Amino acid sequence: MALADPTFAAIRFGYGLRPGDAMPADADGLLDQVKQGVSKKPRFPREGIVGRRETATRVISLRAAEAKAARDGKPNETIRRQTQREAQAIYRQDAVARLAQAVNSPLGFFERLASFWTDHFSTSALKSLPMRMVVPLHEAEAIRPHLGGSFSRLLAAAVLHPAMLIYLDQVQSVGPDSVAGQRAGRGLNENLARELLELHTLGAGSGYGQDDVRAAALILTGLSVDNRSLDVVHRPRFAEGGAISLLGRTYGDDEGAGQDHVLMLEDLAAHPKTAEHICRKLLSHFISDTPPPDMLAPMVAAWTASGGNLTEVYRAMLQQPRAWSDPGQKIKRPFEFIASGFRALDLPEGNFATLLRDMENSEAADGPMGKAIDMASSATAREEAKQRAATANALTLAALQRMGQPIWQPPSPAGFADDASAWLTASQLSERIAWSQKVARTFAGKLEPSQFLEAALGDAATPQTRNIISQAPNKVHGITMVLASPEFNRR
Repeated sequence: MALADPTFAAIRFGYGLRPGDAMPADADGLLDQVKQGVSKKPRFPREGIVGRRETATRVISLRAAEAKAARDGKPNETIRRQTQREAQAIYRQDAVARLAQAVNSPLGFFERLASFWTDHFSTSALKSLPMRMVVPLHEAEAIRPHLGGSFSRLLAAAVLHPAMLIYLDQVQSVGPDSVAGQRAGRGLNENLARELLELHTLGAGSGYGQDDVRAAALILTGLSVDNRSLDVVHRPRFAEGGAISLLGRTYGDDEGAGQDHVLMLEDLAAHPKTAEHICRKLLSHFISDTPPPDMLAPMVAAWTASGGNLTEVYRAMLQQPRAWSDPGQKIKRPFEFIASGFRALDLPEGNFATLLRDMENSEAADGPMGKAIDMASSATAREEAKQRAATANALTLAALQRMGQPIWQPPSPAGFADDASAWLTASQLSERIAWSQKVARTFAGKLEPSQFLEAALGDAATPQTRNIISQAPNKVHGITMVLASPEFNRR
């Protein structure tokens, strides 16, 4: 079935249709979204980038002081619980804002790219308490501003960020023959080096070996994070000195690695295997689980000719006819499914903001339900506030958790799975139907199923789905069937 190009663009390259949003009809229109998006501030972190660094360093300092007091036999449980609650509340508010960003932004292609690259350079808020505050910062300041420029610059920003160094334990890595290594007997940590080669640049099976992983790890020694400023710093006492060979090039000197890690990243970004790996991954994400081989070569050629300019790589993908044919080749992942569901419902900004406030004012179901409930003056008001918070949670963060894609919590450095086998399961479909029913009961209002079908799918709706919706016994059932339809769950 041939789709109108704006419909195709919204579904395959964005977060779905939304009434009133004018989607681009060609590559130039989508690339203009990238140009606009890189200069826009996202809705998270809630305090902005500078404010978040101040918040994070304050909480980290308090935790360090409490830990020292505990070691001295004077633990302060109040500070420990307070900082734990604050960090968790900040994370939840940022995560809800991340969902709102995808739902409300008119720049669908840019938002999808932000999700793609955040997943490519995965870090996890579950790593530690500080990471709940630092991981959103990673996306906001390292990923989004750089995803339209050179891959080399994006790679450096994403890898040389406190979130990445903490997540992959680079802050614990010490050169075996460094000053600190010889005195303290601390060892080399290869986590970042391994993921840098396997996931971020060359790709698995590209010809590197364990010796290369170790060499990259040695070059990275000395990199650490200053907890007082959250700046990435180089500590010569921890850096391995001497010449280090990696993939045919020699790095290092007698004084320690210095800036050799930067040179290594530049060389890895320019490696032909990196171009192939990234271009294939882009095709796998946007076009098909099995990337068409004939689409890969033009993208790699654009990468090579432009020196890794990502906008030119996107252009090479989008200008190919196959990018605009064969709809529904990919299964929407849970975040895409929920974001596109909210977009199709066309909730006014104020209504969605209310839903998010209810979510932000809630906590775990077995704990206090937040400010909205605390401020309620009657039993009825408290119960209503509790129900609003429970509904908001069920439709947003809890739903993503149940479906297996909690925001900023990937299962490994490889990120979330991006193929049908991971998401086309009985349990996954059951969760999606349950979410569809709940959102239909919550927001059906005056919506007619036939009108919602047009808003959600437009000309992507098949005759079979149109027939099913026309026979729906009531609004809730009809809207549920739209959201549960094969067309809505694919892109």
